[in-house]
Amino acid sequence: MKAMNIVNISSATIRQIMALATRLESIMGEPFVHLEMGNPGLPASKIGIDAERDALLKGIAGQYPNIIGIPELKENGSRFLKAFLDIEIPPRCVVPTVGSMQATFTLFLLLGQRLPGKDTILFLDPGFPAQHNQVKLLGLNQQSLDMYDCRGEALEARLEEILSSGRVTAILYNNPNNPAWTNLTDAEYEILARMAEKHDVIIIEDHAYMGMDFRTRYGIPYREPFVPTVAHYTDRCILLVSASKIFSYAGQRIAMVCMSPSVADRVYPFLEHFYEMPAFGDAYVYGVLYCASSGTSHSAQHAFAAMLGAAADGKLDFVAETGEYGRRAAIAKKLFMDNGFHLVYASDGDQPISDGFFFTVGYPGMTGEELQIWLLRYGISTISLLSTGSRQEGVRICVSLLSDDGAFTRLGERLAAFHNDNHAYRASEICPPCSSRI
Repeated sequence: MKAMNIVNISSATIRQIMALATRLESIMGEPFVHLEMGNPGLPASKIGIDAERDALLKGIAGQYPNIIGIPELKENGSRFLKAFLDIEIPPRCVVPTVGSMQATFTLFLLLGQRLPGKDTILFLDPGFPAQHNQVKLLGLNQQSLDMYDCRGEALEARLEEILSSGRVTAILYNNPNNPAWTNLTDAEYEILARMAEKHDVIIIEDHAYMGMDFRTRYGIPYREPFVPTVAHYTDRCILLVSASKIFSYAGQRIAMVCMSPSVADRVYPFLEHFYEMPAFGDAYVYGVLYCASSGTSHSAQHAFAAMLGAAADGKLDFVAETGEYGRRAAIAKKLFMDNGFHLVYASDGDQPISDGFFFTVGYPGMTGEELQIWLLRYGISTISLLSTGSRQEGVRICVSLLSDDGAFTRLGERLAAFHNDNHAYRASEICPPCSSRI
């Protein structure tokens, strides 16, 4: 850690932690169990690969893409939202971005400018650590609401307390949640919608893991049940849909920002003065996105358009394909539970959380930072919940890279060794994290 200038591992970035584990691997000559990185663990969609290859062969690499997106992506993006969320977002309000990371970074910038005094992003945490860093980098303010003890009716009172200051311009969350894998209920969506309209707040809903609450069979186009969304309750919202996880297309960095027309068309005096473009949607595309990257990869747009269209047409069952993550999570959870761990975020109301891409665990007597360091010593790499905005003690587990029996075997053996050694330490009244008397 010292050699890599990591001052505090609990607040280190995911990339730093992965680099640390990789360096330790090279020193030890042993593979680590990588649970820190949310890298897709499934093959990229062949439909996307074929469409991108064909587009490149036709010569589109030599042409700048239109900043607003190619027509096929905009049309198929609109159809995709109708097919799986049952919402109407017109093609003109669908804009491609260089992954959802670029989407949130550029949206935060503009949302922080739209109204005087509204300079704060509220995160429903835990969440993706990089988005907190984006707000920090932009010089905006941020607040965090840990959903651990604010579910149901408690959410409304806590939101009212925070939003009554008048400084919050946007609320961000993802559903299912990274890292807790919890899901908002219909009642909670209604609360969010009501609070957003009362306090003039824009909701950013990140659908990075669309349909992956495997307790319910989502993903049949134009048929109930539809993927839940706050857009059923308010038009003060922007939805993000990324190809990274649902189509395993992370390497090409492609996503889409889907604004409700009321958000896209709303005019603001500051935007008219600063960008000479009064409408939010125009200022976003031609004022911010243009300066950020001058468009999104031309060939990747063709890939995304083809995958969105195939899914809407019932030719690509992306939810069934990603169901593999649920299988991996069930195995990994049992390994942790069998070795003294407990789930930190364990339920949605009266239901256990779904098995999916992530889950969270703690270990008795250890803080999240201590647990993270000790698991590294046993060849298991994780990130702490502190880095996700959580106030709970524990670590995030990502199952995407548990791709073969060998990885599960290593995980089980190392968790057993950690658990057995911990009992031995406690029997000798020595606390392993600090090597002092208990």
